[in-house]
Amino acid sequence: MSKDIRIKKGLDIRLVGEAEKTISEGPRSRTITIRPSDFHLVTPKMVLKEGASLMAGDEIFYSKSQEEIKFVSPVAGTITEIKRGARRVITDIVIEADYAGATRDLGALSPTADAATVKARLLEGGVWPFIKQRPYDVVANPTVSPKAIFISGVNTGPLAADLDFVLAGKEAALQAAVTALGKLTDGGVHVSIGSSASVFASLTGVTTYTVKGPHPAGNVGTLINKTSPINKGETAWTVAAQDLVVIGELLLTGKFNAQRVISVSGSSIKAPKYYRTIIGAEVSTFAYDAGVEGDNNRFISGNVLTGTKVKPDGALGFYATEFVVIPEGDDYEFFGWNKPVFDKISPSRALTFSWLQPKKKYDLDTNTNGEHRAFVVTGNYEEVFPLDIYPMQILKACMVEDLDEMEALGMYEVAPEDFALTEFMCVSKQPHQEIIRKGLDVMYKEIG
Repeated sequence: MSKDIRIKKGLDIRLVGEAEKTISEGPRSRTITIRPSDFHLVTPKMVLKEGASLMAGDEIFYSKSQEEIKFVSPVAGTITEIKRGARRVITDIVIEADYAGATRDLGALSPTADAATVKARLLEGGVWPFIKQRPYDVVANPTVSPKAIFISGVNTGPLAADLDFVLAGKEAALQAAVTALGKLTDGGVHVSIGSSASVFASLTGVTTYTVKGPHPAGNVGTLINKTSPINKGETAWTVAAQDLVVIGELLLTGKFNAQRVISVSGSSIKAPKYYRTIIGAEVSTFAYDAGVEGDNNRFISGNVLTGTKVKPDGALGFYATEFVVIPEGDDYEFFGWNKPVFDKISPSRALTFSWLQPKKKYDLDTNTNGEHRAFVVTGNYEEVFPLDIYPMQILKACMVEDLDEMEALGMYEVAPEDFALTEFMCVSKQPHQEIIRKGLDVMYKEIG
């Protein structure tokens, strides 16, 4: 039975360049790149060397601190390069793809198998990194039993991919995934949906919640906060909607299928639409097929608020289901602070007029419209932050590394993405997501 969660605080950022609901195959990516930095706090231990041939689903590296967590290849091919940065830290693993190559087959496994068997298959099949945990927003610890598992089945972010469109026809894999994940917790699987027409609404063995309201209503952090806040000593797991399909198909077919549908959008894209691609694919394969306008753009792997900046010849992130191209905001607006503003979004009514046209779509760039300065108390954060947490206070506690205060304010249940809107609203231009990430890292190091 579905329950309702209504969010009043938040902000819908309507941008030009929403993806049209058509799926294109696009050119195949010549290389696939896996970046260990996508797996926060994981130190990779390589299993294969440069020049090694591999099948899709073969193990490439494992976590040095938890050897049972394996990371596998999205495609068959050959490892052509292992790039290293400072202190010889591995930054990129480049695989020359062979799409005619074989895929490792572990054999089908019933989603109703016992918990130990399901967990062993998820670890062996390389899909465990899709399961993340709170606190700390890192790859889940397989030795810990979570209080519950949470999944967001609705995307409310700007230029968000339509999950019902992307996942249409994948109901069998979704059901297999949630059935198997339900074996790993006593608290059940909790899913947020946008309406009764959602592909998730027909799933059995889950608790669904119909969420309504502005962004971040669709964030999994909002679902957790409104249904089962995390206290000290508790752990919750989260899985992204599209990643459920990879988990479900591994169980049903025994094979790791890294294929996914992403939205390619943004005001600098001529023909924004959806593309069927592979985890770690070259962004140029779909970006330039869709057409890029202008020569000074920001390429973003992931959501426009939380994604990672990549180069035009870069690769799609491991968790990315969206790709956005918008103009680079590296210009200076003369007297931009002291004149009426008609082409920007702001909840304030002081010299801004976006509140008069709530349905208008805007062509925004990456300009922060100001410089970094000390926190200014305006009350804007609280207007867009629906969690029962004091946003400014927790940010300041993170900055001074006050562990007791961070615990008391609810640090255990937040992730950087929960502060994307407050960062967007910040008149002080503070990097909220970076501050929260560093605070979580300090807690992980000191408390574990």
